[in-house]
Amino acid sequence: MEPEETDSARGLAQLEGYLLWNAELEDARRRAGCFTDQLPWLTTAQREDVERVYMAERLAASQAMLVRISARATALRGEYTRRYRRLRKRCVTTAVVAVGAVTGVCTAVAFLTR
Repeated sequence: MEPEETDSARGLAQLEGYLLWNAELEDARRRAGCFTDQLPWLTTAQREDVERVYMAERLAASQAMLVRISARATALRGEYTRRYRRLRKRCVTTAVVAVGAVTGVCTAVAFLTR
């Protein structure tokens, strides 16, 4: 990839992350509101405190999950890269051996038919 494409891809990934995190914030806010709606006896200040704590806990859990997913994705990328390299090496080796065998057979047939 060219540097401009890499920068564009990085920028799009950052924008996607920003949008996804804002969606998570909005979902946490909505769920906090639904939770406090089930507690009608709360005062306005109490409701705000409960919503704030609920959102903080939810966002901390979301962030921890994202960290775990990111670490696993990185580990899988390394594992699959190693597997791909091994497979590619085996395929190239097999192709070289097959071409060598076919060349040898053709040479032998040509030599024997003379």
